[in-house]
Amino acid sequence: MSYVFPPPPRVSVPVFGTDDLFPVRRVYCVGRNYADHAAEMGADTREPPFFFSKPADALVPGGGDVCYPPATGNLQHEVELVVALAGGGANILPAQALDWVYGYAVGLDLTRRDLQQRAKDKGHPWDMAKGFDQSAPIGEIHPVAAVGHPTRGAIWLKVNGDLRQSGDLEQMSWKVAEVIANLSTYVALAAGDLIFTGTPAGVSAVVRGEVLTAGVAGVGELAVRLV
Repeated sequence: MSYVFPPPPRVSVPVFGTDDLFPVRRVYCVGRNYADHAAEMGADTREPPFFFSKPADALVPGGGDVCYPPATGNLQHEVELVVALAGGGANILPAQALDWVYGYAVGLDLTRRDLQQRAKDKGHPWDMAKGFDQSAPIGEIHPVAAVGHPTRGAIWLKVNGDLRQSGDLEQMSWKVAEVIANLSTYVALAAGDLIFTGTPAGVSAVVRGEVLTAGVAGVGELAVRLV
């Protein structure tokens, strides 16, 4: 048996301080997981966690140059803590959820906000607003053995050196263990899954030529230039 054409290369993310690569299976994202961002997006109460996904090949490991996507006039940035799983399953208990975490990274959820709003207005899916090419730059994964499980500390993003987003991990409405446990009630999680855990307030539009730098305390930084 043979493939009808060569299969695409496996998407992977470098592991900090090693020559190892983290092979990616799926990419999940949590919506509105910081109260201040939820408020700026029009929500006024703590919502149960909800999820969407991006294709694995939307990842841009290491950042660098990222193409401004077509079909939008309102591309916005969202800095996020990313959880990398080394295992999983279905219906994981919150008390056991962190046992499956391999490490953490800094990520950007780039969003075609105008397409997202039109989709919301019509009750349509968000896929083309969230899952486009190069919509998920990600930094190196820092293993739990090196950084532990971050629960507090600065999460921030600058555009051309100007601070746009500034928050703290302790402001997450649903903590990492709760996110993993809740997501596992919908899908069976597995080694290689990544979870983008939400963004603080301050999202704003960016244009070609601008440089985005983002960071999470204890987890590293990431830089992207829109071209």
